[in-house]
Amino acid sequence: MRYITKGELLRKDFRIDILVEREITLELKAVDVILPVHKAQIISYHKLANKKLGFLINFNVDYIKNGLQRFVNNF
Repeated sequence: MRYITKGELLRKDFRIDILVEREITLELKAVDVILPVHKAQIISYHKLANKKLGFLINFNVDYIKNGLQRFVNNF
């Protein structure tokens, strides 16, 4: 996706992993530890795509509930 912010076209493509019903973003990872850069990535996607709800999901955990993080934009 290409985005325009502050009247300028961003020259980088952003790729949301999964977009559910054009409203919920899912960012999928399989890493040992979720780093701040991973959180910044989903927050940036929310701002640029103007989406309200998203989940950062790390599959490299014993239980999937331990790998879920919810993000809300403009709440």
